[in-house]
Amino acid sequence: MHYTLMLFESPEDFTARKDPAKQKEYLAGWSHYVHALRDSGVVVSGFGLHAPETAATVQRSDGKMFVQDGPFTETKEQLGGLFVIDVPDLDTALEWAARAPVNAVEVRQNLPTMK
Repeated sequence: MHYTLMLFESPEDFTARKDPAKQKEYLAGWSHYVHALRDSGVVVSGFGLHAPETAATVQRSDGKMFVQDGPFTETKEQLGGLFVIDVPDLDTALEWAARAPVNAVEVRQNLPTMK
């Protein structure tokens, strides 16, 4: 079964990505996690995302589409990246989520792909 791990990061995490004083420590945490995922053979795909301020959100209101700069949600933590993993069950997906170097990971089973 395929599950998607949506990895949420704080504004400080996004800042650490580019801060020379914090980048090495930030990347070290991710490096260990990413290598463990890949070495286990469960990764289907995965990638990080640029900071939330680079995003745009398209929203329908009264039948019209509107574009808003930045993320739509008003939360402190924003989606920083995701992995699609192929594991036997939700418990295994949750185990991988718990190992991520972030405070919040949403785990969802993927719908079957359309052919």
